Amino acid sequence: MSIVLALAPHPDDLEIGCGGTLAVHAQRGDEVHIYVATSGECGGDASVRKAEQEAAAKILGVSKVHWGSFVDTKLPESSINLMHDLENIIQSVNPDTVYINHISDTHQDHRELAQAAHSATRYIPNVLAYETPSTTSFEPTAFMDTSETLALKIQALEAHASQVERTHIRLNITEIALATSHFRGVQAKMSCAEAFMPIRIRL
Repeated sequence: MSIVLALAPHPDDLEIGCGGTLAVHAQRGDEVHIYVATSGECGGDASVRKAEQEAAAKILGVSKVHWGSFVDTKLPESSINLMHDLENIIQSVNPDTVYINHISDTHQDHRELAQAAHSATRYIPNVLAYETPSTTSFEPTAFMDTSETLALKIQALEAHASQVERTHIRLNITEIALATSHFRGVQAKMSCAEAFMPIRIRL
């Protein structure tokens, strides 16, 4: 059994980026933890968003949701404290695999968490970066077959009911997830997949 930790700046980032992969880990019997740095209060009511995240985590089979206490959109102003928080959660969970969002991103919170995570995970044997709709310059070379967990990923995204239509484009979040899953699947020569840029892989 592996211990997996996935890190995110906001609720629903993990579901869109690696929700299917986390469900695969849970189905394999791995212990899956997630850490969410903020409650996403700039995108809606904080208590609602936290409840949605907890519900989505249950759908994916996550063992525990760990919450940061940082302010949405203000992570760059809390870089030192964020680093300490990530180091503490990594020490507590002691994972052998960590998923983080890709460092190249149009959202400042995403960039800050990824930068802190790169340092905080420096002794973790397996570290992989996932993509979100705001990710840029993403060229994946590792793929997880999510054909058996795509339905769970969509259910988990739908659990974030307050966010499904908040995409600022004509596609909602589940439509984006389906399109991305199939596109990455074509790249990986399978029906659907989630894609990653490995930072470190121990063979």
